[in-house]
Amino acid sequence: MDNAFQKDCLEILASKVENGEISRRRFTQMAAMLLAGAPALLRSTGSYAQAKELVLVNWGGDAMTAYDKAYGQPFTKETGVTVKMDGSGPTEGAITAQFKSGKPSWDLLDIDPFSGISLGKQGMLEEIDYKVVDKNKMRPGFGWDHAASTYFFSYIIAYDSSKFGDQAPTGMADFFDVKKFPGKRSLYKWGSAMWEAALLADGVAPEKLYPLDLKRAHDKIAAFKENVVAYWGGGAESQSVLMDGEASMAIIWSTRAQLLEQDSGGNIKFIWDQGLISPGALGVMKGNPGGKENAMKFIASAQTPERQLEMFNLLGQGPANPATDALIPADRKRVNCVDPANMTKQIPLNMEWYAENYGKAFDEYTKVISA
Repeated sequence: MDNAFQKDCLEILASKVENGEISRRRFTQMAAMLLAGAPALLRSTGSYAQAKELVLVNWGGDAMTAYDKAYGQPFTKETGVTVKMDGSGPTEGAITAQFKSGKPSWDLLDIDPFSGISLGKQGMLEEIDYKVVDKNKMRPGFGWDHAASTYFFSYIIAYDSSKFGDQAPTGMADFFDVKKFPGKRSLYKWGSAMWEAALLADGVAPEKLYPLDLKRAHDKIAAFKENVVAYWGGGAESQSVLMDGEASMAIIWSTRAQLLEQDSGGNIKFIWDQGLISPGALGVMKGNPGGKENAMKFIASAQTPERQLEMFNLLGQGPANPATDALIPADRKRVNCVDPANMTKQIPLNMEWYAENYGKAFDEYTKVISA
């Protein structure tokens, strides 16, 4: 579901290098942090776990030689276990093939929680050992049997404030109201959170969203299609559709909304109201060569508040460990998607529903927006 978001994180890092906001050395360090705690984006060529070694599979990207400095060396110092990256992508199909081979080369998997739920039920993932991974270092409700949350982002409304005067949207009903808020709109190409947005706009109460009424959601989206100028598939695309003035509003990732506000000099604003919170997670391959115990220790190490703070500062990802919130400066709390004040305005995506329904729902969504 969120492969595009995971790859987008490294794109944000690269843009900060180009803009002179961070050095290349800092880039490699922070990309390595990204590997440790959430969407990891390093490339490898056929990494295989050996004794005292773990392989973490992620979504690919440019090689980052400073991984050991930023995260690997501290973990190795604590445990004697090194970590190698495989950037070939932990799709459900690839994980299934590894498992069925009887000789998996992967240990840790950067996955969506709904994939963790589905693959776990099929016996392909180890159960998370919550005697090692501390549930008290997770936000309530975001630890699953076969996946441990490592970061958060939200799908939220960003809007061009120059087009609406003193008016500002207050939720998804306003997003779908082109009379009150004129202009074109942009939606997410891959469907996630768009069903919830449409249902909220159609009057469904947040607490009654699930199970999602897909017909009602698709009817709402179909009737709104003439107002949609673009279905974005990546973060840069979602930014450009607003910066270029093609759309007056878009539902985009919170990480990109912050950049838009900055790049537009505050002209493009965003709201948390009726935002849709999405978690990322780590899972462990069943029968992984590096051992379940070491893999669980790695996940536990990713719960460190200071490391999650680094990721928030650089990418705007919401920390999975609520203890990190206290480390965030007061003037930056407003851009933390899981800050308590922001979280109360939003609705978490139901990973159990996605585990059972995403494939079919996405196929139907694609037909609606393509018709």
